[in-house]
Amino acid sequence: MVARVSDAANKVKENIGRVLVGKEEVVELTLAAVLSGGHILVEDVPGIGKTTLARALAGSLDCVFRRIQFTPDLMPSDITGINYYNQKSGEFEFRAGPIIAQVVLADEINRATPRTQSALLEGMGERQLTIDEVTIPLPAPFLVIATQNPIELEGTFPLPEAQLDRFLLRLHLGYPDEEQEEEMLLRFETSDPLAQIEPVASGPEILEYQALARQVYVDPVLRNYTVRIVQATRQHPEVELGASPRATMGMYRCSQALAAIRGREYVTPDEIKQLAPYALSHRVILKSQARLRERTPDGIIKEVLESVTVPV
Repeated sequence: MVARVSDAANKVKENIGRVLVGKEEVVELTLAAVLSGGHILVEDVPGIGKTTLARALAGSLDCVFRRIQFTPDLMPSDITGINYYNQKSGEFEFRAGPIIAQVVLADEINRATPRTQSALLEGMGERQLTIDEVTIPLPAPFLVIATQNPIELEGTFPLPEAQLDRFLLRLHLGYPDEEQEEEMLLRFETSDPLAQIEPVASGPEILEYQALARQVYVDPVLRNYTVRIVQATRQHPEVELGASPRATMGMYRCSQALAAIRGREYVTPDEIKQLAPYALSHRVILKSQARLRERTPDGIIKEVLESVTVPV
């Protein structure tokens, strides 16, 4: 059962590995989010490869791909689409926006205003759009990969909690080391490997792999371990708002997908512990006193993992 999922994941990882150097964990977590039906927020400084990761993933999947470049003057209708009057036919017609696709790249999402950012909320949460009292289902699979630069503050709008909570994972690429950066120069010396990527999985196949991943066995003890981790974020004395039940469900499904990618039909505590920082840190809001003491959500999640007993 999981052998098919693992084989397909290896093909996609090999595809992305032709472009990105030394980012095996990030690529694996990205695929886990795809197979668990979650959205991804890639947050890092410019020039690291955030957009390249999204384009390499989209190129590996035979799905409808759309890119939205977020800017301060972008309007919600530029994302969702509009009803316009066609003078030739004498009727109103709907012009679909770029969100009506299977893989959507929201590039530099924090450069758009909160009003425009909110245009993604219904689609990401419910896989549908409501335009002029008409509900439009989004195609399946549906995946949003958003990128943002956390360093630059001028001309940006921080994502609200409701928007952040709809992202299953928040990933960081980080700088490559010396050998990896030299390897990158060699790969791009004569051609662009991104242009040579061929699709290795179709939309219907992704839906099938998602269904297979949900059949991965999770022991009741590990299910309770996941719940206790999320509960601990809400009970931490320095946390104003802990992770939501959506985070619990996301971690649960993502751990199944991660185990399937690794060729196992059961989840281990390692998958849950690995996912916790990526699935919970962006959902935790610290109290003002904790922020003044320069505490970070990543540090809080680390303390939570150390405080919750690991089942053996």
